Amino acid sequence: MSTESSDDRGGELPTTVSTATPGAVRKKLTLVPLIFVIYFEVAGGPYGEEPAVQAAGPLYALLGFLIFPFIWSIPEALITAELCTAYPGNGGFVIWADRAFGPFFGSLMGIWKFLSVVINIAAFPLLCIDYIGKVAPALDSGWPRKVAVVVISVFLSFVNYTGLNIVGCGSILLGIVSVSPFLIMSLVAIPKIRPHRWLSSGQEDVKKDWNLYLNTLFWNLNFWDSVSTLAGEVDEPHKTFPVALLVSVVFTCLAYLIPLFAVAGAVVVEQNMWKSGFHATAAEIIAGKWLKYWLEVGAVLSAFGLYEAQLSSCAYQLLGMADIGVLPRFFAVRSKWFNTPWLAILLSTLIILGVSSMTFTDIVASANFLYSLGMLLEFACFLWLRWKLPSLKRPYRVPFKLPFLVVLCSVPSGFLVLILSTASKTVYFVGGLMTVGAILWYFLMKFCRKKKLFKFDHKGLPEET
Repeated sequence: MSTESSDDRGGELPTTVSTATPGAVRKKLTLVPLIFVIYFEVAGGPYGEEPAVQAAGPLYALLGFLIFPFIWSIPEALITAELCTAYPGNGGFVIWADRAFGPFFGSLMGIWKFLSVVINIAAFPLLCIDYIGKVAPALDSGWPRKVAVVVISVFLSFVNYTGLNIVGCGSILLGIVSVSPFLIMSLVAIPKIRPHRWLSSGQEDVKKDWNLYLNTLFWNLNFWDSVSTLAGEVDEPHKTFPVALLVSVVFTCLAYLIPLFAVAGAVVVEQNMWKSGFHATAAEIIAGKWLKYWLEVGAVLSAFGLYEAQLSSCAYQLLGMADIGVLPRFFAVRSKWFNTPWLAILLSTLIILGVSSMTFTDIVASANFLYSLGMLLEFACFLWLRWKLPSLKRPYRVPFKLPFLVVLCSVPSGFLVLILSTASKTVYFVGGLMTVGAILWYFLMKFCRKKKLFKFDHKGLPEET
């Protein structure tokens, strides 16, 4: 095994922070805002967990949200905590891939993850319009719907432009407001709960949809590593990240499980009624229309929080990629007033608007496919760095030796392979096309660097020959 040296490519990477514009006040994310940013990177509330019951019945849904965090969420969070503290710079998983396998894989990881998240973000304005459309039916279709999607997207992107600290503090408020109606519903439901209902495996005449079941679990419990792209904006990341990830994993899992136990035990309906949004119907059955309306408002606010957190991840990923020379230097330009990466926010917003015409199902499937490819590479990076650089300074270290870590990564990797194998031909085509585009992009950037068409930074990276 090799040991690190000062000029070794695997050496510790300096924190990648672009020089702030003169006069800009630099504020870093502290523990509590970071917890809620992670929460909105991943979940934003139990909205969207209902199809697990529709697909396989209450028992399997409850078991899924109890067991799946150990298969997927905890391993991903542990890996994120270790690598964020080892390489505390903006760019996150892009830096990890570059350190492990070189600039080509760093660039490929960056494009896969960036596109997966930015495509995923496009779903949230659509969800907002779906809920608002229940009150304003004119927004259900046609040009009013398209205009509303654009207005919401542009407004939320502007809020993101005003500062990551605003996003962090706003996430705390949005988190409290969006979770509160579920807590109240669960408390009111206690006298009505019949525990034997939790043991139902679904109606005998309803065929189980395991594809929907697995995708629902994956959709609700992924993206833990997205926060890594903000590592350079976090106060004392070597201390803050492990605690924030631990708290957010526990908080997120409880936020899913408590309402699911309450509603599944208190409400008896046809299994096919457990579609996305059923919790609002359940709130009316359990407590009345006032709670249903509150829960629907919470759904809109949750979508806002998800948009903000994930857009921050995308923007600071591009900034970090520019900091380490994967992208031209101009991608790292920051606002004079807010010190935010305004060009990266603008580019991300334009892509979000471009894919917002896709259906919700296609958005989710395409995002999951690209994200799965990136996660397989991420697990490989983690294992390779443990083997290649055993003496690398890791303020937080997953407390297991390499053989057990291989097992830890193999289980979620098997699940990713299953997700990829069940994708539709359309998703294969879109994913393949974007992967080819990502490969061509790397060679285009290499050409631009060689011909000096743009300026590139090389912080912590050797010059290419």
